[in-house]
Amino acid sequence: MTAPRDTTSGPAAPDAPYRVMTVCTGNICRSPMAEVVLRERLTQEGLADRVVVDSTGVSSEETGNPMDDRALDVLRSAGYTDDALRSHTARQVTAEQLRDRDLVVAMTADHARALRRLLDGSRETTAAPDLRMFRSFDAAAPRTDDDRDLDVADPWYGGPEDFDVCLEQVEAAVEGIVAHVREAVARR
Repeated sequence: MTAPRDTTSGPAAPDAPYRVMTVCTGNICRSPMAEVVLRERLTQEGLADRVVVDSTGVSSEETGNPMDDRALDVLRSAGYTDDALRSHTARQVTAEQLRDRDLVVAMTADHARALRRLLDGSRETTAAPDLRMFRSFDAAAPRTDDDRDLDVADPWYGGPEDFDVCLEQVEAAVEGIVAHVREAVARR
């Protein structure tokens, strides 16, 4: 496991891993699905040794739980085999974790607001991460003044087709995230 970067000394060292965190509500559906898909694409791009990807939730209600079975099913059906499929344990995000990341991608506008409040309430003086909406990296996603139009659909209350839609939205945005990360890593 890679040690966290020292956030008290300014920008990360050139050889430090670039750290990405995906965030949803409970960390059992959307954000772990995004973590798995993003990690696999980064591996395919040859960036796995330079980038660390993890996921969290803004709520504590699912802390300690595994990934939702329906999320596991849709990922496996799509051919994903990441270790997180077996080992994921939901956790609630902290301000310290956020400040230890280079890029934090929120699944919804509500998640992004919660993350900004968490960062604003923190006593940390280190720089905040680049906080973006996950689907803002999808060139085909709607572009309006309302960030909620970029929300990744919550499959929790739906059936298998809702998990399929969620995975489609995740996969559509991942290419843009990979391009962004590739450029950020090259600038180090």
